[in-house]
Amino acid sequence: MRLTLGIALSLVVLASAGVGWIYLKLTGNIDTFSAGGLSDNRPSGTSKGQNVLVIGSDARTGGNSELGGGSKDDVGRSDTAFLLHVYADHRHAVAVSIPRDTLLDIPPCRLPDGSWTKPQNNAMFNAAFSVGQTVKGNPACTQNTIEKLTGLRVDHTVVVDFKGFSRLTDVVGGVQVCVPQDIYQKDLNPNRATRGERIFAKGTQTVSGQKALDYVRIRHGMGDGSDIGRIKRQQAFVASLLKKIKEQGLTPAKLLPLADAATQSMTVDPGLGSADKLLGFAMSLKDIDLHNTKFVTIPWRYEGARVAIVEPDASALWAALRADRTIDGADASGKKDQKAAGPSATPSAAGAVSGAGIDVAVYNGTTVTGLAARAARTLTDHGFTVTGTATASTQDHATTVIEYGPGQEEKARTVERLFPGARLTSASATETAGGINVILGTSYSPAEPGPAQPGPLPSAVADGARSADDDPCANLSYG
Repeated sequence: MRLTLGIALSLVVLASAGVGWIYLKLTGNIDTFSAGGLSDNRPSGTSKGQNVLVIGSDARTGGNSELGGGSKDDVGRSDTAFLLHVYADHRHAVAVSIPRDTLLDIPPCRLPDGSWTKPQNNAMFNAAFSVGQTVKGNPACTQNTIEKLTGLRVDHTVVVDFKGFSRLTDVVGGVQVCVPQDIYQKDLNPNRATRGERIFAKGTQTVSGQKALDYVRIRHGMGDGSDIGRIKRQQAFVASLLKKIKEQGLTPAKLLPLADAATQSMTVDPGLGSADKLLGFAMSLKDIDLHNTKFVTIPWRYEGARVAIVEPDASALWAALRADRTIDGADASGKKDQKAAGPSATPSAAGAVSGAGIDVAVYNGTTVTGLAARAARTLTDHGFTVTGTATASTQDHATTVIEYGPGQEEKARTVERLFPGARLTSASATETAGGINVILGTSYSPAEPGPAQPGPLPSAVADGARSADDDPCANLSYG
């Protein structure tokens, strides 16, 4: 949705140069949220690319209750969210979906009275948007949460509500979708006593307005009924929407109604709070090809009824974005003097180190918080498989120790290249579980992100990637 609006605004305003009322109209549509709720402890920008957090809100204000059900006084909730990374070469983009039931840590967030909450551990992701219990939600808290999770600086945040989504689909004349089986009213509302009327027939069809909203929000009757399945369907829908806009032609007559509809139902950070600010960002998106626009989901697994993040796969994904590496490991930093790194091309201060096929467990033997996670990220960047991170039995280690089992010494020496000054020691197969143990000491000084360039992402991420130009019926398993 954000990519669509960016292209729309850039061409509309450029084609209508000098027509000031367009700026005034679009600027008048846009609502902003206060930057006062953003954390003071934010990640620094490590990439020339841009990160945009897109939140789909099910707030019931402004006519949204008629579309999504519920009361207009309900607390604002985030129905879906993804982090859009626009690569530094301005030719590639990837949208990473975060399931709303994902368990993670929510940092301190600002309440309406100006006070700040205490951190929440192992909370559901969508709870961040509801902090403060306001009808419009708390996008700043969701942004703080994403920055804590990813270590990436979010440059902009955009919230789109039900009404805006519905209007977008009407303006383009509907979007092509694929339905794997007949869908009935009870699938949309499981509380119904009867099956009700059929609302979607099996097969390819064009939907818009309320029907488009029903399609992306339905959880039952398609796939396994989970939020994960619904996310895949939403990704396919946004891809189809982008494709439809491109096919219609990017003319002012087509784009002005689109931009008007989108901005009427958007809330953005102050950095995008006017038409000219939106234009500046939009210009960075105009050269992105649909085939180079990918959709993925954060590496995940079920934890009861909730979703847990899978490590080290998630850390590998964030490292790739920091380094402007695409899903297949190509260099999208826009630097002409660098070649794409493959699985064995991982230059660093330690030289070319390939950890393919080597399992490593990392233990923090110090009192320095987060040391094991940073070491795990370095190992992952170099192709090692990190089987887990934990606190060592004692935290008084001065020197890093690398333990290896029978027949593992050569692999241990490969690990040692990333930990200069470490001491190698043999251990039993039981102690090392068939891999290598790294027990970090205070002598370990993790390098800042930068030189290490990750190769292709784990198959759990890459295999699930979808391009914006894919056929909507290419994969009927998406929820």
